Amino acid sequence: AGDINKSLSQLALVIQRLTTPTGSQYVPYRDSMLTRLLAESFGGSSKTCLIIACSPALEDREETRGSLDFGRRAKL
Repeated sequence: AGDINKSLSQLALVIQRLTTPTGSQYVPYRDSMLTRLLAESFGGSSKTCLIIACSPALEDREETRGSLDFGRRAKL
């Protein structure tokens, strides 16, 4: 679970760096295996689709909220 969370955090950082219009920032594609695999999907004229799994169960509320927040940040 820790490795998955680290990879998703790196993915969020890559998306943030790509969507921030502050000129030449370093984009950390190589900081995780997930972002390394997806590096070609982020640039050029490619289109990227993100599927978020949500649960209506109360015990999954925090995880679902975190996933939806991640999706909202990725969309921006």
